[in-house]
Amino acid sequence: MLNTTVTSLPKLYIMTKKIPHILIVNDDGIFAPGIRHLYKSLQNIARLTVVAPMVEQSGVGLSITIRNPLRVHSVEWPETQGDIYSVNGTPADCVKIALNVVLDSPPDLVVSGINRGTNAGRNLLYSGTVGGVIESVLQGIPGIAFSCREYKNTPYELVESYVPKIVEYVLNHTLPPGTLLNVNFPETAKGIKGFRMTRQGLEFWGENFDRRMHPAEEHPYYWMGAKLLQFEEHEDSDIAWLRKGYITAVPVHINELTDHTHLNARKKHFEEFLDV
Repeated sequence: MLNTTVTSLPKLYIMTKKIPHILIVNDDGIFAPGIRHLYKSLQNIARLTVVAPMVEQSGVGLSITIRNPLRVHSVEWPETQGDIYSVNGTPADCVKIALNVVLDSPPDLVVSGINRGTNAGRNLLYSGTVGGVIESVLQGIPGIAFSCREYKNTPYELVESYVPKIVEYVLNHTLPPGTLLNVNFPETAKGIKGFRMTRQGLEFWGENFDRRMHPAEEHPYYWMGAKLLQFEEHEDSDIAWLRKGYITAVPVHINELTDHTHLNARKKHFEEFLDV
């Protein structure tokens, strides 16, 4: 195992509380500003280990690397003393290698982000930010994914003060097994009105292909852009509350993926129909 060190914490905190150990991951890469702000927001409440992709891995979801070797490198951040590592893989790879190579024991929590751009609605299905947390939950460790709705000029400094409040809540009020918390911050121009625990919405980034021609071989190729597909949302959804200026937190359960309504309605008919 690689060695880890204790992040500097206030003496009063050390004397009065057990120091939680938090693993930090992201999908924007080890040098993205969001992960630095996430680290900064938590450095006074926990012992931190960072294991994040060497380069950006946005949109990779829960994918893992099985056809190429994974390499772990120690990384130095300016004005930061801690256990920081990069991996030439996906966020899920980072969590796997952290739990099996980097750490001597499992962390109390895995926290991912802060992502540049929304992972509200059904965007979480594509998200590497959420993918890293799904991996931690599959391994029996609770996790939180943090994302900002604003992709350009992402207001990390404005939202980072809210992160420890949410993290401390989860540390003190354990999530059910198989459940992660998907947190999204609203656009901050009009201020943040509060918090809402809510349901996942329907919005997601759809494809927007740009057809181009290869300049030498003269055959077409396609650059996949994106456009935000919007739907009529439930009034108590993360999308609806984000539009009103609230921070949203959605408990997403991944252990039981069965559609029990369909199973109960069609099980007998399916089996009788196909029984030869």
